[in-house]
Amino acid sequence: MEDLKTSETWRVFRIQSELVEGFETLHDLGPAVTIFGSARLSQENKYYEDAVRLAKMLADDGFAIITGGGPGIMEGANKGAKKGKAHSVGLNIEIPAEQEPNRYHDISLSFRYFFIRKLMFIKYAIAFIIFPGGFGTMDELFEALTLSQTKRIQSFPIILYGSEYWKGLMDWMKNTLVPNGTIAREDFALFSLVDTPEEVRFLINEHYRVFGGLRPKARRKSKTTK
Repeated sequence: MEDLKTSETWRVFRIQSELVEGFETLHDLGPAVTIFGSARLSQENKYYEDAVRLAKMLADDGFAIITGGGPGIMEGANKGAKKGKAHSVGLNIEIPAEQEPNRYHDISLSFRYFFIRKLMFIKYAIAFIIFPGGFGTMDELFEALTLSQTKRIQSFPIILYGSEYWKGLMDWMKNTLVPNGTIAREDFALFSLVDTPEEVRFLINEHYRVFGGLRPKARRKSKTTK
């Protein structure tokens, strides 16, 4: 007889457990912004410094900051949130090349399944900020664009940070995807391209003012879940 712990049925229970833990932990988080970016960029990198500054601005405005919980841009964003006045959330992932959680979370979760982690990023954020990054960052970017384009989620700001970094991708989309009819020119309205923390802050606060009501209140409490 198949051992339950190695069966597909047991996997369903593990998935259910991660979903319940995520929902219960983040339920009262309040308005939050998810920040993505490379784990490989050092503290000396311009984008790391901008992530710290931007996250502090948004935290001071009352937005919790959610990241993937690891080093690089994620660390910078969590560090900025801790300097501010709102929650700093790290949603870590268990992978073979073990991701080391950064030390700037006051709410921390660890996921076995990427798709559940991605659900938490989407469900609890009122905006995505996409800093320079690799495959993981691209995955999150295009998932958000797909869900927004197909109206599976309510439209929210998807903000690409760093026009120099994203220029090649934008040119390819305009010169290849649009002429071939695989996306429409109107799809470029799904996201914004910016170069300063102040631009991001304006876009998010304006979106929240229009669609979320009053300006959020800053708050912080400690809760760590592994």
